[in-house]
Amino acid sequence: MDNIQEIRNRVISTIWENKISTTEIADVLGKKGALKGVLPINPRHFRVGEAVFVYAYKESNWEVHEQIAELDLADKIVYIHGIECADRAIIGDLISKYLFLYKRCKAIVINAPMRDAHTIIKENYPIWCMSASPIGCMNVKNETQPPAEILDPLRKKFNKGVMVCDDSGVVLIEEHQLNNDLLEKLKFIELQEDIWFFCIDTLKMSTYETVCLKKYLDESLVDKEKLIQLSKFTTAH
Repeated sequence: MDNIQEIRNRVISTIWENKISTTEIADVLGKKGALKGVLPINPRHFRVGEAVFVYAYKESNWEVHEQIAELDLADKIVYIHGIECADRAIIGDLISKYLFLYKRCKAIVINAPMRDAHTIIKENYPIWCMSASPIGCMNVKNETQPPAEILDPLRKKFNKGVMVCDDSGVVLIEEHQLNNDLLEKLKFIELQEDIWFFCIDTLKMSTYETVCLKKYLDESLVDKEKLIQLSKFTTAH
């Protein structure tokens, strides 16, 4: 089996080169993987990359500052997860500028609100978050850290996975899902989309005939070799 980092790189390059959307990635994952409530604060950005997990705890962002100072974040997507942070914004324009300009990250994804929305919008940063808020976290070092039973599963789920981010939101491909089978499915999800639009736009078939009945499989209206390949990986919208 190929090295996991090689597969990760191939997955990232395949998604980037073909601009495979979060919708298509979710289809490949069986209609799963989306981060609930996380949307772009600035539209028309597309990012894909290896995720690096960072956490905030108990309404403080002290640990965020501490972690990002030490981590290699170049060409990575920084995922910041709030644990017991209520509805406070975790970061704002200061940390965002530091991450993009000095740590050279690809994107920031947060399961919490953002501060300084006016500056974030003006700078057009590629940031995905849950909302905007002027109420931020405090900068106080916690005396305790998150329990291992909470922190460890989160780190295992997000760290070293691949995040895909666009106007529809964010989809996570977890590290254990990175394999050659996934690479094959990524290739054919694009083929499926091409065939479906060909059926609707050129052959004037209905969406019912195309998606539900898959009449193109029976009527040999599309190149046979492509149909053979497609039949292995067909998903439904």
